Amino acid sequence: MSATRIERDPLGELPVPAEALYGVQTERARHNFPISHLAPLAPFVDAVIRIKQAAALTHRETGRLEPRLADAIVRAADEVLGGAHREHFVVDPYQAGAGTSHNMNCNEVLANRANEILGGKRGEYRPVDPNDHVNMAQSTNDVIPTAIRLAALAQLPALLDALDRLARAFLAKGKAFDGILKSGRTHLQDATPIRLGQEFAAYGRTVERNRDRIATAADALRDLGIGGSAVGTGLNVEPHYPRLMVKHLKDLTGLELREGQDRVQLMQSLGDATAFSGVLRTYAVDLGKIASDLRLLASGPRTGLAEILLPAVQPGSSIMPGKVNPSVAEMVNMVCYQAIGNDVTIAAAAEAGQLELNVMMPVIAHNLLFTMLILTNASRIFAERCVEGIEADRAMCEHWLERSPAIVTALAPRIGYAAAAQLAKEAVARNLTVRQLVRDKGLLSDAELDRVLDLRAMTEPGVPGEAKPGRKRKQ
Repeated sequence: MSATRIERDPLGELPVPAEALYGVQTERARHNFPISHLAPLAPFVDAVIRIKQAAALTHRETGRLEPRLADAIVRAADEVLGGAHREHFVVDPYQAGAGTSHNMNCNEVLANRANEILGGKRGEYRPVDPNDHVNMAQSTNDVIPTAIRLAALAQLPALLDALDRLARAFLAKGKAFDGILKSGRTHLQDATPIRLGQEFAAYGRTVERNRDRIATAADALRDLGIGGSAVGTGLNVEPHYPRLMVKHLKDLTGLELREGQDRVQLMQSLGDATAFSGVLRTYAVDLGKIASDLRLLASGPRTGLAEILLPAVQPGSSIMPGKVNPSVAEMVNMVCYQAIGNDVTIAAAAEAGQLELNVMMPVIAHNLLFTMLILTNASRIFAERCVEGIEADRAMCEHWLERSPAIVTALAPRIGYAAAAQLAKEAVARNLTVRQLVRDKGLLSDAELDRVLDLRAMTEPGVPGEAKPGRKRKQ
């Protein structure tokens, strides 16, 4: 058995691993919550450590904390933020309510490391105490909701950059494929013509709209309730503390942050995080639909639509030689399903808040930050290893379009809906194209037929066969 040290808390004594930077309260949480065996997500750890660092700077500035103690806490925080001591953050995301265990994990790590910096030993908590000094003027109840906001905002630029790249990739393909005509499809049935470029440009615009929604929803996260203490009223908090905390957090993180106007409200409600999760869910819904579309358009290569070719990134079968699957798009679908499920968890947990506090904050934090992580990575990989390498099969697009009975829609203004429907039915029954059938029946001259069934013109507003304003009709 590894060496241990004995630590004490209000519940009594408990052995703690001798080399651990964490202490007795963290060790109790390790024993109580061996649930997922997941470590806390790095952005969440960073956010809480930043809050502790800002608090030390604030209390140094107000004179409430002795400078040498504050400086030691700040230095310990810098070490953690630089990547050190990460193995000592060990509380499972599924833990006691509100996040007290994670908060104390951070308090204990910083206190032990600060004491070492000052010449002390781990576990003695002299001269720096986890509660009295690292957690000074703080409560789990204002630290954790503030950390959720800081962590989400810290991850936001990477997420927005990933969406920007994905949108650009689709829009570039929209331009490249603009001259390729194909059959539209509604209800998975043949529909009127569309350009492949129009489909891909629309995907790009969809990603852009989601990017804008995400950025807009994130703005509400900038309002911080730090300084609310236990129930939002600021008990044991100096009057200047909230303002100074926001100032130091802005300096430390580079984020645009605001002092919350109603700290009771910001503690009671997780609505801002829930709303932000909601727009992430909306993006996941749209992104999943796009990934499914690409899988469908690439289906084949001989028995599907096969209108596009996705980059081959890995063999697709352990038994069928030469098979290649839409692997990246499949990954994207799975990520989107996970993100949608995470949002359900967040919504249920946010509703479970009672009176002055929501004790379900740890699961909200984990799911929100995990959603941001996987959507960021999936969007970037989707662009990099799939969309940017997509090729079009012009011949296959044209093949399906010419066979589509839906192009008979262009004849409806001339011969009426009922007659056009009969033509479509007959074309399918006789395995003829609409063009062939109209020519065989002599319904239109060849010149008229070419004008009316101008497939490119059918992808723009206008009545087929009629000259558009400012445009001469072909003779």
